Amino acid sequence: MREFFKMFFASLLAVIIAGIIGVGLVVAGIGAIGTAIGDKENKKKSGNVVTIDVSKHVHELGATNSLAMLGDGNGYEAGLYEVIKALDYAKTDDNVKGILLKLGNSGNGWATNQQLREALKGFKQSGKFIYAYGEHISQGAYFLASVADSIYLNPAGGMELKGFATVMPFFKGTLEKLEVQPEIYYAGKFKSATEPFRADKMSEPNRLQIQVYQGSIWNEFLTAAGEYAHTDNAGINQLAQSGAIEFPADALKNKLVTGLNYWDEVEGRIKSKTGRKDDEEMKYISISDYAFSNKNKSLGKFSSKKIAVLLAEGDIVDGEKTEEYQIASKTLCDEIRKLRMDTAVKAVVLRVNSPGGSALASEVILRELELLKKKKHLVVSMGDYAASGGYYIACMADSIFAMPSTITGSIGVFGMLFSYDKLAKNKLGIAFDEVKNAPYADFPTLTRPLTAEEGKRMQNYIDTTYALFKGHVATGRHLKAEDVDSIAQGRVWTGRDAKGIGLVDALGGLDKAVACAAALAGVKDYRVVTYPQPTDKLNALLKKLGVSSAASESIKAAMKEEAGEQAYDWYTKLKSLRDMNGKAMMAMPFVPVVE
Repeated sequence: MREFFKMFFASLLAVIIAGIIGVGLVVAGIGAIGTAIGDKENKKKSGNVVTIDVSKHVHELGATNSLAMLGDGNGYEAGLYEVIKALDYAKTDDNVKGILLKLGNSGNGWATNQQLREALKGFKQSGKFIYAYGEHISQGAYFLASVADSIYLNPAGGMELKGFATVMPFFKGTLEKLEVQPEIYYAGKFKSATEPFRADKMSEPNRLQIQVYQGSIWNEFLTAAGEYAHTDNAGINQLAQSGAIEFPADALKNKLVTGLNYWDEVEGRIKSKTGRKDDEEMKYISISDYAFSNKNKSLGKFSSKKIAVLLAEGDIVDGEKTEEYQIASKTLCDEIRKLRMDTAVKAVVLRVNSPGGSALASEVILRELELLKKKKHLVVSMGDYAASGGYYIACMADSIFAMPSTITGSIGVFGMLFSYDKLAKNKLGIAFDEVKNAPYADFPTLTRPLTAEEGKRMQNYIDTTYALFKGHVATGRHLKAEDVDSIAQGRVWTGRDAKGIGLVDALGGLDKAVACAAALAGVKDYRVVTYPQPTDKLNALLKKLGVSSAASESIKAAMKEEAGEQAYDWYTKLKSLRDMNGKAMMAMPFVPVVE
């Protein structure tokens, strides 16, 4: 007993000492950050030219990083709506002389780039310049750059004009080699989410729908490129079909760029445009820094009446949020409930950027949105994706806005289970046995294939959920059941095509959705407030430290860096299969990338 108390008090003392040291470090850190913030307030970043790095992903929700405030940056990554409003404010800001687009690979989806492009077109009406420069220009980057007054390409660089390709991975052969048996159930002939696990190539319905929406987005690209090169869509398409753009000189010859120049030459032109001498230092400010410095001005004057923009980005999952960009049913419903009870909020715009996810989570979220809609108007704005579960949570809104290249629809349901019994027995020497007191006590299970009756139950579950999905769409969109059935079937549509079949009301971005919400609410004097509050990456890391090691975050970052974004995304989707096991899903597990 004496040894016990000895160990107990020694451990207690260690905890107390560690706590004191920890508090000291936190206080010191807070002091340093506080000092840094104070310095930032006293000396805000400024510049005459706003820069936009098109390779950086612009999320819906902004994010802060307290540690970054100790360096040169203000530690803020502006969200899409803030970027749009900042560009609008820059039109009349005398300090801003123009915009520089830094070209490379595109970090955003086509719908996000479309909205950014529209905002840049609005800025251009001010008469201020937009220049674009890149050593390599991808098709996505060129789409955005096509709004510029001048596009400059490095003489030794490269530019893509080659058409679109959508590549999907298939794992049927992998599962066969591992002796893992997939049991797949789905509703909707176009519901291709399960194809990577039950086939070794695309089905014809899936190939058809990809060709259609790929063609729709390609037409948007051709129009934009044609506007810059002063030619028609056919002319740009011919360049792509013939592979005519091999070298920078080819891009210049076909008027796709203004000039072939090195960066120092481009900067010289910017200095000339802004009235600076050659030996003067050029002042640039990133779009995030600019949005942060002018946030209160760009978002409009104060008003007691609010239009709330609720940002929902990522996969739809059950319960509480565990990842930075995720639509978790409990977390989002808490936000919706607050907005419903807030009398200052006159209308809500739900911004959806999601390929879907859990059917149950989607239903839970939709229910909370229906309760909100009983008290105030609800408008939906769609981002790059609002498909499957993403469309499910959108379908009851008073009005739905999408960009022409938004990927939406995918009204279908699937469920998957994987039997590992042969893998365990033949590869690992593991066998399973059980005792149960009812026929379905172990259902669903990974340790054996489903029986015919269990398979029938799974399909009934999927069909029932699919019928519920179609019923919500029919009610929310005021369509006949047979009409919904014809445009459902798991088929994916672009925003432009979705408008033609009644799944979307109008084409336009967040700004138009906000204006619509205000009009429905009958308010003219209002301010726009985004929810939830921006996350702080330092706080998120500290929160993770409470349940896991920081090493896991480093591993994730290293994997993403080494394998690339797409390969890492495949890994995370495969990893998420364990959470899908036996559940009804409304999702696009492998989101098709058009590039």
